[in-house]
Amino acid sequence: MSHTSGVQQTGGPEAAPHLDFAGTTPYEDYVQADVLTHLQHPLSDDPGEMVFLVTTQVMELWFTVIVHEWHTASDALRRDDLPGALAALKRSTYELESLNASWQPLAHLTPAQFNAYRSALGEGSGFQSAMYRRLEFLLGEKSASMLVPHRGVPRVHAELEKALHEPSLYDEVLRFLARRGESVPERVLRRDVAQKYEPDPEVEAVWADVYRRAAEEPEGEAVRLGEALTEVAELVWRWRNDHLVATRRAMGSKVGTGGSAGVAWLEKRAAKNVFPELWTARSYV
Repeated sequence: MSHTSGVQQTGGPEAAPHLDFAGTTPYEDYVQADVLTHLQHPLSDDPGEMVFLVTTQVMELWFTVIVHEWHTASDALRRDDLPGALAALKRSTYELESLNASWQPLAHLTPAQFNAYRSALGEGSGFQSAMYRRLEFLLGEKSASMLVPHRGVPRVHAELEKALHEPSLYDEVLRFLARRGESVPERVLRRDVAQKYEPDPEVEAVWADVYRRAAEEPEGEAVRLGEALTEVAELVWRWRNDHLVATRRAMGSKVGTGGSAGVAWLEKRAAKNVFPELWTARSYV
């Protein structure tokens, strides 16, 4: 019987796949590939705009899965499930590496190439990404003002407002350490989590002590968590720097498409350490 008949053959190396479906394929039902591949609507005639659109959409998908992983890690820490948290953090490092690699199609744009379709962006800018904002909130970079661009979309605004008032991933890390007997100050544990996290010298001392003990306890819970977070922080820093370099190469010091200071704003962001005391504590070990 023909392999196109709709009858699935079984067994043996000559077995043919099932090709005849009454509706959409199971793959399409699961992946929604037809939706994804028809989301691109270039507004210029420049062929480079398609690359920009697809790359940006891929980045949004990576933001989504990384936010999912960090929520998973936060939930695990709340349950004192360190293996679950470490597994989610590890997965997120692979995803961050893929996110960072997404810059490659845009990393070598000349000003002329970017200008060919830049006007299509209008006032659009990456800092308006709601999912990226949720990612930043999970890192402790809270800012109520960043909800303002989303007031016109109630669902998105509500999700961001909820994220603003939830503990960040780092808040959950410090609470976990406190439950494990580390001397995290009470003022940090009880801080207003809707505010941006600010470095604390006593938290720095906690991490310094964790890393001093690592000489005797290289597989201790706290140091394993610290190293997992350090991997995440380094990859976020690389993301910010890759963004900075790509933007500097494509548009120099011109004002950003969304009215931001462009490169100057990105330079300020790239200079910030994620999970800051994890880095400064190393000077005291």
